This record gives sequence, C-alpha cells and structure tokens, in this order.
Amino acid sequence: MKTILRLALCASILGSVTGVKAQDNIPATCDNAHFLSDQQSFLQSGPTRVDLPEHICGHVVGVTSRARHSRSGMHGYFYVDVGQGIQIRIVSDLDRMNAPGWPWVKKGDQVDVLGRYYFDSARSQGIDWTHHGTGHHWHMAGYVVVNGTRYE
Repeated sequence: MKTILRLALCASILGSVTGVKAQDNIPATCDNAHFLSDQQSFLQSGPTRVDLPEHICGHVVGVTSRARHSRSGMHGYFYVDVGQGIQIRIVSDLDRMNAPGWPWVKKGDQVDVLGRYYFDSARSQGIDWTHHGTGHHWHMAGYVVVNGTRYE
C-alpha cells in the first residue's frame, strides 16, 4: 500500500512540474471508493503534505450551525457519510462561494462534493476548496451540489 501511495505522490509532483492540472484526474461523477482508498493509504502512511482531488457524494450527517472565521475568511462546515461508516468533514469558504447565508445545507441532504482532500492526521482531515476559485497551490475549482442545487 505504501508503494501505491508513493506512486500517487510521484504522479502528483510530476503533474505540478509538467503542468497537468488536478481536474485531469477527477471523474465526472462521485467516486467514494476512490476516496476511501486514498484515505486508507493516508491512514497507513501518516501525515503528508500532499493533497488530492476528490469527488464524493452522500448524505449530510452533521452541520455546524454557525460559520467560523479563520485566517482565510468565513467557513461553513458539514459532515458527509461516504459509506463503510466513514464520515468526512467538508469545508466551504463562504467568502468565495456563490451561496445563500450559512447554513445552506442540513442534516439528511444529499450532496455531491468536488474539492481538495487534505490529511494532517486521522483527526484532522477533510475536503476543502469546494468553491469556484483556484489558488497558487490548488488549480482545481470545486463545488457542492445540495439536493440538485449547485453552489460554487
């Protein structure tokens, strides 16, 4: 499994050197099995500075009632069940998203999320960059679809 992770890391580094964008590796529809495989690799290898593009879907199992301010602005947080008893935190940069006031998602909603998977530890992981913008270190625009309504 570590060999697979090393190959993925090499592919990611090669992509940044060659100009291949993250969205070139993302399926058009959600792929929770792919996400769970990536997560398992990180759980086995430990913290990494590599972030991966992910396209997941599932039901919302929790929502923070209030937006929180961080260094990069206001953020809303919710949790999605991606199967196998796994829930993942979704981070939405409310200052960059074209969405109504927070919360615009509620427990039980069906969501489809495209963004950047970060893994700092088993307790600190999630999917962010779920908005339309890109940045110096992330070249893929993301989005969240809630019950058929797209926010980006």
